[in-house]
Amino acid sequence: MAGVAGSSPVEAGGGGGGVSSSSSSSSSAAAVGPPAEAEAVAADWMLEFACYCLCRHFGEGRAAPFRRWRAVAQALIDGLSKIPTHQKKMVYLCQLLIRIAEGKNLECHFENEERMSPLESALSFWTSLEREEIKLEKLHGDIRRLIQIQIVAVHMENGYFKEAAEVLERLFTDSESDKPLRVKLASIIKSKDPYVPLLQTFSYDLLTSKIKSYIEPFMKRTETNFLIQAATKHVESKGLGATALQNKTVNENDKRNLETNQRREAPDTITSERSMEEQQSITDQPPGGIKNPTVRPHSGRKPRVSSVLQSLNSLQNLEKHGDALACGRRRRRWTYKEDLELKSGIREFGVGNWAKILVHGDFNNRTSVMLKDRWRTLCRIEQG
Repeated sequence: MAGVAGSSPVEAGGGGGGVSSSSSSSSSAAAVGPPAEAEAVAADWMLEFACYCLCRHFGEGRAAPFRRWRAVAQALIDGLSKIPTHQKKMVYLCQLLIRIAEGKNLECHFENEERMSPLESALSFWTSLEREEIKLEKLHGDIRRLIQIQIVAVHMENGYFKEAAEVLERLFTDSESDKPLRVKLASIIKSKDPYVPLLQTFSYDLLTSKIKSYIEPFMKRTETNFLIQAATKHVESKGLGATALQNKTVNENDKRNLETNQRREAPDTITSERSMEEQQSITDQPPGGIKNPTVRPHSGRKPRVSSVLQSLNSLQNLEKHGDALACGRRRRRWTYKEDLELKSGIREFGVGNWAKILVHGDFNNRTSVMLKDRWRTLCRIEQG
C-alpha cells in the first residue's frame, strides 16, 4: 500500500486544463457561485462529517466503509492549502486513525521516509493531538505507551529484530521517565520472542480499544454536525429508518446463530471465557505483576458473519464423524507450520474459539479438539 497520501497538505493552486481567460471570465460571469465564506463553512461540515464517519467505522471495526471514508477525508485534507487552527484536531485525528488501521502493515508508508512505519507516523500525530487539547493524563499516557510498545512489537512479529532495535533508538530519549520502558523493550528485542507477557498484555487489541475510548467524546460532540442532522431528518422523512432497523435485526439474528453454533463446543466456550477473565486481570496489573500471558490479536481482516456461519455448518458435519476419521488415521506429529497457524489463529480469534481457528487456518485434517489439545501441550512446554 505504498504511496498512501502523507501528512503534508498539498498546496492549492495549479494547472488549468487549457481554458482561455476569455471563456473563463464569461463562465464566471454566467454562474455566480457561493461566496468564499460559504464554501469554507461547507468544507468544515464535510471534513467534520468525514472525520465522524471514520471514527464510527473504526469503532465498529468495519474495514470497507472505513477505507471509503478514509479516501474522502484524505482528499479533503489534501485540498487544504494550510490547516486552519480550528480544524487541526480533526485533521490530526483522521491521520491518526488512518495510520492505526494500517499499523501492522510495514509495507505501507505515509511519509517520504520509508523506514518510518505507520505506527511511528501515528505517534507523531498523537503528539500533535496532545498539544491541541487539555491532556487527559491517564488515557493519553496509556495510548502513547501502547503505540510505543506496538511499534516494537509489530517489527518483532514480522521478524525484523534489527529494525526493532533501530526504532527503539528513535523512539526514546534519554529522559529518566522513559528509561524503565526502554530497558524492558531492549531486553525483549534481544530475546527475539514476540510473545513475551509484556507485548501480549499491552497488545494491539488494547491499543485500538483505548483509541475507541478516546474518540467516543468526539463522536458525541459531532452528532450536532449539520450534515448529520440534515441526513437524519431526510432518512426519517422518507421512512428509510425501517430498512435500517430491518438490517439491524438480520445482523442480530446472524449473531445469535453464530453464538449458538459456538456454544455447541461447550468446553471450548468455557475456556474462552476464562481466558478473557484472565486477560482482563492481567491488563489491570503493572508489568512487574504479570504471570499469565494473554494472546496477541492478528492483523488479518475479519470474515463476514454469513461466511463464518457457512463454514461452521460445514465443520459440524465433518466433526459428527470426527471420532471415526481419527480412528482410521495414524496419529500424526504436529508440524512447525501447523503450530504457527494455531498461534496465529489464537492471536486473531482468542483461546477457546477452536472452530473458527480450524476453519480459517491451514491444518491437515485436524479437528477443533486436536487444536485445543495441542494448545494445552504448547502451553505446558513453554511453562517448562
